[in-house]
Amino acid sequence: MSTLVANIPPTKVWVRREHLRDLRDGHGEYTLGYWVSAKSIPGRAIYFETYLPEYGAMFDKLTIGAFLSWDPDSPNKPEKPSPDLPLEDLQFWNSFDHGLVVVEKNLISNMEFEVRTRSNMSLKGKYLFTIDNYHPHRNEPDLYFSEIPDEHKSHNIIELENGQIGAYPNNRCRMTDPSLSYSELKTPDFRVSTRYFDVEYVPAWGRLGESDDYFWETDREKVQNPITLKEAQENPFE
Repeated sequence: MSTLVANIPPTKVWVRREHLRDLRDGHGEYTLGYWVSAKSIPGRAIYFETYLPEYGAMFDKLTIGAFLSWDPDSPNKPEKPSPDLPLEDLQFWNSFDHGLVVVEKNLISNMEFEVRTRSNMSLKGKYLFTIDNYHPHRNEPDLYFSEIPDEHKSHNIIELENGQIGAYPNNRCRMTDPSLSYSELKTPDFRVSTRYFDVEYVPAWGRLGESDDYFWETDREKVQNPITLKEAQENPFE
């Protein structure tokens, strides 16, 4: 599994040039780029490594606030976004661990998205992919929150209608499909999940350490359903 760095879809973007100049100058200038990878460092915003064809170079300390979508209707220079959202309105949560995976969620990939920003402004957008964290090394202490139910969040990468790109958790996204979604949507009244679920440790059900039967039964099952091993082999799914 990937740790620290993972490949991402090679999305064509505009890079705000001030982010290539340590925010000292270059404001209002743009450079064409293609996303290469994402980097996850706990306690920091996600970094997007980007190939810059104009320079034949890569730059990997770019947050999601450094980018604007490439628009075929304006192929030579992007339009200034309105509103122009700051980084904290584009990504809600820092990375949760060094381990990360990237997935394109097929069912929602063509749905219309609406996201709610920190400033309570809602914007429509297009889903690109999702970045999710996990704890990659079981021989190291888990010091972060990627696998704690009530703290874990996903980063859904959304191309916003104002031209910017954001990374939003599920509870800041609404997605609709013309065929699947209801015409009148309810307001979610969900609660944060705080529970761990485990299907194996059921002491009353029994244990199997002494058995090497392929069609095994626990002692409790034998009492409740007293069929022979031969019958089970002849009709395993009855």
